Amino acid sequence: MAEITSELIKRLRESSGAGMMDCKKALAENKGDFDASVDWLRKKGLASAAKKAGRIASEGLVGIAIKDNKGAVIELNSETDFVAKNSIFQDLATAISGYALEVGGDFEKLKQHVCPKAKKKVEEVVAEHVGTIGENIQLRRSAGISVNEGVVASYIHNQIAPNLGKIAVLIGLESKGNKDKLVALGKQIAMHIAAAKPQSLDVASLDQNLIKREKDVLSEQARASGKPEEIIGKMIEGRIRKFYEEVVLLEQLFVIDGKTKINKILQDAAKDVGAEVKISNFVCFTLGEGIDKKEEDFAAEVAKAAAGR
Repeated sequence: MAEITSELIKRLRESSGAGMMDCKKALAENKGDFDASVDWLRKKGLASAAKKAGRIASEGLVGIAIKDNKGAVIELNSETDFVAKNSIFQDLATAISGYALEVGGDFEKLKQHVCPKAKKKVEEVVAEHVGTIGENIQLRRSAGISVNEGVVASYIHNQIAPNLGKIAVLIGLESKGNKDKLVALGKQIAMHIAAAKPQSLDVASLDQNLIKREKDVLSEQARASGKPEEIIGKMIEGRIRKFYEEVVLLEQLFVIDGKTKINKILQDAAKDVGAEVKISNFVCFTLGEGIDKKEEDFAAEVAKAAAGR
Protein backbone atom coordinates (compact mmCIF):
# COMPACT_ATOMS: atom_id res chain seq x y z
CA MET A 1 0.00 0.00 0.00
CA ALA A 2 1.46 3.36 -1.07
CA GLU A 3 1.75 6.05 1.58
CA ILE A 4 -1.03 8.63 1.28
CA THR A 5 0.92 11.87 1.52
CA SER A 6 -0.23 15.45 1.12
CA GLU A 7 1.75 15.61 -2.11
CA LEU A 8 -0.10 12.58 -3.49
CA ILE A 9 -3.45 14.12 -2.53
CA LYS A 10 -2.43 17.40 -4.17
CA ARG A 11 -1.33 15.61 -7.33
CA LEU A 12 -4.63 13.74 -7.55
CA ARG A 13 -6.57 16.94 -6.98
CA GLU A 14 -4.70 18.74 -9.76
CA SER A 15 -5.13 15.79 -12.10
CA SER A 16 -8.81 15.15 -11.46
CA GLY A 17 -10.18 18.52 -10.42
CA ALA A 18 -12.00 16.83 -7.55
CA GLY A 19 -12.20 18.24 -4.03
CA MET A 20 -9.41 17.70 -1.51
CA MET A 21 -11.46 15.47 0.80
CA ASP A 22 -12.77 13.43 -2.14
CA CYS A 23 -9.17 12.84 -3.30
CA LYS A 24 -8.12 11.76 0.16
CA LYS A 25 -11.04 9.35 0.34
CA ALA A 26 -10.29 8.00 -3.14
CA LEU A 27 -6.69 7.24 -2.21
CA ALA A 28 -7.78 5.60 1.04
CA GLU A 29 -10.34 3.44 -0.78
CA ASN A 30 -7.71 2.35 -3.31
CA LYS A 31 -4.77 1.91 -0.93
CA GLY A 32 -2.84 4.80 -2.38
CA ASP A 33 -2.99 3.58 -6.00
CA PHE A 34 -3.03 6.79 -8.04
CA ASP A 35 -4.54 5.47 -11.29
CA ALA A 36 -7.17 3.43 -9.45
CA SER A 37 -8.05 6.54 -7.45
CA VAL A 38 -8.53 8.56 -10.63
CA ASP A 39 -10.86 5.87 -11.98
CA TRP A 40 -12.72 5.76 -8.64
CA LEU A 41 -13.34 9.51 -8.80
CA ARG A 42 -14.51 9.28 -12.40
CA LYS A 43 -16.95 6.49 -11.56
CA LYS A 44 -18.32 8.58 -8.71
CA GLY A 45 -18.77 11.55 -11.03
CA LEU A 46 -16.40 13.63 -8.92
CA ALA A 47 -13.38 13.86 -11.18
CA SER A 48 -14.43 17.09 -12.85
CA ALA A 49 -16.90 18.43 -10.30
CA ALA A 50 -14.50 20.87 -8.65
CA LYS A 51 -13.42 22.47 -11.92
CA LYS A 52 -17.00 22.81 -13.06
CA ALA A 53 -18.11 24.13 -9.68
CA GLY A 54 -16.34 27.40 -10.42
CA ARG A 55 -18.61 28.10 -13.35
CA ILE A 56 -21.75 30.13 -12.81
CA ALA A 57 -24.95 28.09 -12.63
CA SER A 58 -27.87 30.48 -13.07
CA GLU A 59 -30.11 28.40 -15.33
CA GLY A 60 -31.95 25.21 -14.39
CA LEU A 61 -35.34 24.61 -12.84
CA VAL A 62 -37.49 25.30 -9.84
CA GLY A 63 -39.72 22.45 -8.76
CA ILE A 64 -42.54 21.72 -6.35
CA ALA A 65 -44.05 18.73 -4.59
CA ILE A 66 -47.35 18.67 -2.69
CA LYS A 67 -48.96 15.96 -0.62
CA ASP A 68 -51.99 16.34 1.64
CA ASN A 69 -51.51 19.57 3.62
CA LYS A 70 -47.80 20.04 2.89
CA GLY A 71 -45.76 21.46 0.04
CA ALA A 72 -42.10 22.01 -0.81
CA VAL A 73 -40.19 23.95 -3.45
CA ILE A 74 -36.57 23.67 -4.61
CA GLU A 75 -34.19 25.40 -7.01
CA LEU A 76 -31.71 23.26 -8.92
CA ASN A 77 -29.29 25.24 -11.06
CA SER A 78 -27.34 24.39 -14.18
CA GLU A 79 -25.11 26.46 -16.43
CA THR A 80 -27.35 26.38 -19.49
CA ASP A 81 -31.04 26.26 -20.29
CA PHE A 82 -30.27 23.36 -22.63
CA VAL A 83 -29.46 21.12 -19.65
CA ALA A 84 -32.73 22.13 -17.95
CA LYS A 85 -34.52 20.45 -20.86
CA ASN A 86 -32.56 17.24 -20.32
CA SER A 87 -34.71 14.41 -18.93
CA ILE A 88 -31.93 13.30 -16.55
CA PHE A 89 -31.76 16.78 -15.02
CA GLN A 90 -35.56 16.99 -14.83
CA ASP A 91 -35.78 13.60 -13.13
CA LEU A 92 -33.19 14.76 -10.59
CA ALA A 93 -35.14 17.96 -9.88
CA THR A 94 -38.38 16.01 -9.47
CA ALA A 95 -36.76 13.52 -7.10
CA ILE A 96 -35.19 16.26 -4.99
CA SER A 97 -38.54 18.06 -4.79
CA GLY A 98 -40.01 14.90 -3.32
CA TYR A 99 -37.19 14.59 -0.79
CA ALA A 100 -37.69 18.25 0.16
CA LEU A 101 -41.31 17.44 0.95
CA GLU A 102 -40.15 14.65 3.28
CA VAL A 103 -37.94 17.03 5.29
CA GLY A 104 -40.40 19.92 5.39
CA GLY A 105 -38.35 22.02 2.99
CA ASP A 106 -35.39 22.34 5.40
CA PHE A 107 -32.38 22.98 3.14
CA GLU A 108 -29.66 21.57 5.39
CA LYS A 109 -31.70 18.43 6.08
CA LEU A 110 -32.40 18.09 2.36
CA LYS A 111 -28.71 18.07 1.44
CA GLN A 112 -28.04 15.35 4.02
CA HIS A 113 -31.14 13.30 3.15
CA VAL A 114 -30.25 9.80 1.95
CA CYS A 115 -31.81 8.86 -1.39
CA PRO A 116 -33.46 5.43 -1.02
CA LYS A 117 -32.29 3.98 -4.36
CA ALA A 118 -28.79 5.47 -4.53
CA LYS A 119 -28.15 5.02 -0.79
CA LYS A 120 -26.31 8.33 -0.91
CA LYS A 121 -26.94 11.84 0.36
CA VAL A 122 -28.72 14.26 -1.94
CA GLU A 123 -25.64 16.51 -2.14
CA GLU A 124 -23.55 13.50 -3.23
CA VAL A 125 -26.07 12.55 -5.90
CA VAL A 126 -26.02 16.14 -7.22
CA ALA A 127 -22.21 16.04 -7.36
CA GLU A 128 -22.32 12.79 -9.34
CA HIS A 129 -24.66 14.39 -11.86
CA VAL A 130 -22.05 17.08 -12.50
CA GLY A 131 -19.89 14.39 -14.06
CA THR A 132 -22.78 12.67 -15.81
CA ILE A 133 -24.29 15.79 -17.38
CA GLY A 134 -21.04 17.72 -17.87
CA GLU A 135 -22.06 21.04 -16.33
CA ASN A 136 -21.87 22.66 -12.94
CA ILE A 137 -25.06 21.71 -11.08
CA GLN A 138 -25.99 23.23 -7.75
CA LEU A 139 -28.87 22.63 -5.39
CA ARG A 140 -29.34 26.24 -4.35
CA ARG A 141 -32.27 26.40 -1.93
CA SER A 142 -35.48 24.84 -0.68
CA ALA A 143 -38.49 25.77 1.43
CA GLY A 144 -41.70 24.24 2.66
CA ILE A 145 -45.11 25.26 3.95
CA SER A 146 -48.00 23.44 5.58
CA VAL A 147 -51.51 24.10 6.86
CA ASN A 148 -53.39 22.68 9.82
CA GLU A 149 -56.70 22.57 7.97
CA GLY A 150 -57.15 23.62 4.38
CA VAL A 151 -54.95 23.25 1.30
CA VAL A 152 -51.52 23.98 -0.08
CA ALA A 153 -51.93 25.20 -3.67
CA SER A 154 -49.34 25.99 -6.31
CA TYR A 155 -48.53 27.58 -9.63
CA ILE A 156 -45.62 26.95 -12.02
CA HIS A 157 -44.80 29.64 -14.59
CA ASN A 158 -43.06 28.66 -17.84
CA GLN A 159 -43.64 25.01 -17.01
CA ILE A 160 -41.48 22.68 -19.11
CA ALA A 161 -42.38 19.44 -17.31
CA PRO A 162 -44.88 18.49 -14.59
CA ASN A 163 -44.22 20.63 -11.49
CA LEU A 164 -41.02 22.06 -13.02
CA GLY A 165 -40.49 25.52 -14.53
CA LYS A 166 -38.94 28.97 -14.13
CA ILE A 167 -41.11 30.41 -11.32
CA ALA A 168 -42.68 28.29 -8.58
CA VAL A 169 -45.20 29.50 -6.02
CA LEU A 170 -46.65 27.66 -3.04
CA ILE A 171 -49.45 29.12 -0.93
CA GLY A 172 -51.16 27.80 2.18
CA LEU A 173 -54.86 28.50 2.69
CA GLU A 174 -56.24 27.80 6.16
CA SER A 175 -59.96 27.05 5.91
CA LYS A 176 -62.66 24.49 6.68
CA GLY A 177 -64.27 25.19 3.32
CA ASN A 178 -64.61 23.16 0.13
CA LYS A 179 -61.13 21.91 -0.77
CA ASP A 180 -61.61 21.86 -4.54
CA LYS A 181 -62.69 25.50 -4.50
CA LEU A 182 -59.81 26.35 -2.15
CA VAL A 183 -57.31 24.79 -4.57
CA ALA A 184 -58.74 26.84 -7.45
CA LEU A 185 -58.59 30.02 -5.37
CA GLY A 186 -55.07 29.19 -4.21
CA LYS A 187 -53.86 28.74 -7.78
CA GLN A 188 -55.25 32.14 -8.78
CA ILE A 189 -53.55 33.88 -5.87
CA ALA A 190 -50.35 31.94 -6.57
CA MET A 191 -50.47 33.27 -10.15
CA HIS A 192 -50.85 36.76 -8.70
CA ILE A 193 -47.80 36.21 -6.48
CA ALA A 194 -45.71 35.06 -9.47
CA ALA A 195 -46.61 38.29 -11.28
CA ALA A 196 -46.64 40.83 -8.42
CA LYS A 197 -43.72 39.46 -6.34
CA PRO A 198 -44.92 40.54 -2.86
CA GLN A 199 -42.21 40.77 -0.20
CA SER A 200 -44.42 39.84 2.76
CA LEU A 201 -47.85 38.47 3.61
CA ASP A 202 -48.97 41.45 5.68
CA VAL A 203 -47.63 44.79 6.93
CA ALA A 204 -46.66 43.33 10.32
CA SER A 205 -44.32 40.79 8.72
CA LEU A 206 -42.65 43.26 6.36
CA ASP A 207 -38.96 43.91 7.08
CA GLN A 208 -38.86 46.91 9.44
CA ASN A 209 -35.54 48.08 7.99
CA LEU A 210 -37.14 48.19 4.57
CA ILE A 211 -39.99 50.32 5.93
CA LYS A 212 -37.53 52.68 7.63
CA ARG A 213 -35.47 53.13 4.46
CA GLU A 214 -38.62 53.83 2.46
CA LYS A 215 -39.84 56.38 5.01
CA ASP A 216 -36.43 58.10 4.99
CA VAL A 217 -36.54 58.41 1.20
CA LEU A 218 -40.15 59.63 1.21
CA SER A 219 -39.41 62.15 3.96
CA GLU A 220 -36.47 63.57 2.02
CA GLN A 221 -38.56 63.86 -1.14
CA ALA A 222 -41.48 65.47 0.70
CA ARG A 223 -39.31 68.05 2.47
CA ALA A 224 -37.72 69.01 -0.82
CA SER A 225 -41.16 70.25 -1.86
CA GLY A 226 -40.93 73.03 0.75
CA LYS A 227 -44.40 72.32 2.13
CA PRO A 228 -45.30 72.75 5.84
CA GLU A 229 -44.52 69.86 8.23
CA GLU A 230 -48.19 68.96 8.78
CA ILE A 231 -48.65 68.59 5.01
CA ILE A 232 -45.41 66.63 4.75
CA GLY A 233 -46.68 64.19 7.39
CA LYS A 234 -49.82 63.52 5.37
CA MET A 235 -47.80 63.15 2.17
CA ILE A 236 -45.57 60.53 3.79
CA GLU A 237 -48.56 58.68 5.21
CA GLY A 238 -50.21 58.49 1.80
CA ARG A 239 -47.05 57.41 0.05
CA ILE A 240 -46.26 54.70 2.59
CA ARG A 241 -49.76 53.27 2.06
CA LYS A 242 -48.97 53.18 -1.66
CA PHE A 243 -45.71 51.42 -0.85
CA TYR A 244 -47.59 48.74 1.12
CA GLU A 245 -49.89 48.21 -1.84
CA GLU A 246 -46.81 47.47 -3.94
CA VAL A 247 -44.99 45.00 -1.67
CA VAL A 248 -47.51 43.49 0.81
CA LEU A 249 -49.61 40.62 -0.54
CA LEU A 250 -52.83 41.35 1.36
CA GLU A 251 -52.63 45.02 0.34
CA GLN A 252 -51.93 44.40 -3.34
CA LEU A 253 -54.54 44.76 -6.07
CA PHE A 254 -55.43 41.39 -7.58
CA VAL A 255 -53.68 41.24 -10.97
CA ILE A 256 -56.61 39.35 -12.51
CA ASP A 257 -59.11 42.20 -12.07
CA GLY A 258 -56.75 45.08 -11.23
CA LYS A 259 -59.10 46.67 -8.69
CA THR A 260 -59.76 44.35 -5.72
CA LYS A 261 -57.28 43.95 -2.87
CA ILE A 262 -56.21 40.42 -2.01
CA ASN A 263 -57.64 40.71 1.51
CA LYS A 264 -61.04 41.52 -0.04
CA ILE A 265 -60.67 38.58 -2.44
CA LEU A 266 -60.32 36.31 0.60
CA GLN A 267 -63.35 37.85 2.30
CA ASP A 268 -65.48 37.35 -0.82
CA ALA A 269 -64.19 33.80 -1.30
CA ALA A 270 -65.49 32.79 2.14
CA LYS A 271 -69.05 32.86 0.78
CA ASP A 272 -68.10 30.62 -2.13
CA VAL A 273 -66.07 27.99 -0.24
CA GLY A 274 -68.36 27.97 2.78
CA ALA A 275 -65.93 29.09 5.47
CA GLU A 276 -63.45 31.82 6.38
CA VAL A 277 -60.22 31.75 4.35
CA LYS A 278 -56.82 32.91 5.56
CA ILE A 279 -53.42 32.77 3.90
CA SER A 280 -51.05 31.10 6.35
CA ASN A 281 -47.90 31.55 4.27
CA PHE A 282 -46.52 31.66 0.77
CA VAL A 283 -43.18 31.14 -0.94
CA CYS A 284 -42.07 32.15 -4.42
CA PHE A 285 -38.87 30.91 -6.10
CA THR A 286 -37.78 32.63 -9.30
CA LEU A 287 -35.04 30.78 -11.15
CA GLY A 288 -31.64 32.50 -10.87
CA GLU A 289 -32.98 35.30 -8.69
CA GLY A 290 -30.07 37.08 -7.01
CA ILE A 291 -27.35 35.25 -8.96
CA ASP A 292 -24.81 37.50 -10.64
CA LYS A 293 -24.59 36.26 -14.19
CA LYS A 294 -21.27 36.61 -15.95
CA GLU A 295 -21.65 38.55 -19.17
CA GLU A 296 -19.08 37.93 -21.89
CA ASP A 297 -18.54 39.42 -25.31
CA PHE A 298 -19.50 36.70 -27.81
CA ALA A 299 -16.43 37.31 -29.98
CA ALA A 300 -14.19 37.07 -26.93
CA GLU A 301 -15.94 33.83 -25.93
CA VAL A 302 -15.31 32.32 -29.36
CA ALA A 303 -11.68 33.45 -29.26
CA LYS A 304 -11.23 31.87 -25.85
CA ALA A 305 -12.70 28.59 -27.08
CA ALA A 306 -10.46 28.63 -30.17
CA ALA A 307 -7.43 29.17 -27.95
CA GLY A 308 -8.43 26.18 -25.88
CA ARG A 309 -8.84 28.15 -22.65
